[in-house]
Amino acid sequence: MELKKETIVKLRGLIVFAVFAVVAGVNYQKLLGLIGSCVAMASPFLLGGAIAFILNVPMRAIERRTPIRKSKRFRRPISLCLAIALAVGVPAAVIIVVGPELFHTIESLQKTIPLFLEEAQNQAEDLFSRYPDMVAYISSVHIDWEQLGKQVMAFLSSGAGTMLASTLNAAVSIVSGAVSFGIGFVFAIYVLLQKENLARQIKRLGRAYLPENVYEKTLEVARLTERIFSNFLAGQCVEAVILGAMFFVTLTLLRLPYALLIGVLIAFTALIPIFGAFVGCGVGTFLILMVSPVKALIFLVVFQILQQLEGNLIYPHVVGGSVGLPSIWVLVAVTIGGSAMGVVGMLVFIPLCSVLYALLREAVAGRLQRKNQKTRQKGGAAKGKAAQAKT
Repeated sequence: MELKKETIVKLRGLIVFAVFAVVAGVNYQKLLGLIGSCVAMASPFLLGGAIAFILNVPMRAIERRTPIRKSKRFRRPISLCLAIALAVGVPAAVIIVVGPELFHTIESLQKTIPLFLEEAQNQAEDLFSRYPDMVAYISSVHIDWEQLGKQVMAFLSSGAGTMLASTLNAAVSIVSGAVSFGIGFVFAIYVLLQKENLARQIKRLGRAYLPENVYEKTLEVARLTERIFSNFLAGQCVEAVILGAMFFVTLTLLRLPYALLIGVLIAFTALIPIFGAFVGCGVGTFLILMVSPVKALIFLVVFQILQQLEGNLIYPHVVGGSVGLPSIWVLVAVTIGGSAMGVVGMLVFIPLCSVLYALLREAVAGRLQRKNQKTRQKGGAAKGKAAQAKT
């Protein structure tokens, strides 16, 4: 039996794939090490791509609204400079504004924490005087302080060398991270200044080497991913600013302490979906508790009310509409992303799961439509046969 040329090509491809799969399965550890090395070498450029994507969101908005219409040559650099100034200037302005408040908070904590501990000690002594059985029980607990001290000294002596090595490794990591960030930042600037040319080159490359249907589907998925990630990033920042402003205004009206510091802290922690604001709640509760337990309780009530308003009204309109992901899947995405990649995973997995959800929804709708068409065709054929049988 003579095989066709197309069949021979397919068989060769299957044989090559099978050989590659067997070799990769046998040497999977070396393959994973090679992949890790490649990712490590490409990490500055991956970081640069992430920086370019983040800066592209404000840069694109600025570029659309810039008054410079006559010369396109200067519109892009000016928009890029304004986007960088916005990305750097907002945190710098927050630090300048919050810095004095932070120093004042540290100074007040140095005074309030000893008073709080003294008050707690007085209350504990009063409690022990009322319940002498508790004092007897605590006195019956025996702790070998000498053995405990020996264990602590042994731990410190054995950990001195590892502490020095850890310090050197941390210094090397900081320098390496700074170099990678510098390379990534320069790469991001080049990408943003020439993004249309890069997009056109990638499209030409994909059209040249991919089948037409695969190329169109890949382009559609890329556009959907870019749109969802951009909308999520912009919406999350707007939502964090709104929530921080709400806390600042409410705490100021209620005359609770540390209103500005807690508002800024909650605004930054709210960038982490679902769980971020609770971190700010814990820190804010601790700060106010050092001043007054009653005011700390009021702050907890205020936090619950504002959190419900944010979760039911603000987040669905500002972020939820742009992501298009049901709340239960947002919780799943945050949990999986946090366990896999930490805070970065929480931020990345929500739009990523939204993209997968949109693609799955589209695929399910297409399959159901095709099934309904087949059902209608079968029903029409059955009716036709029944009509013929009657005649």
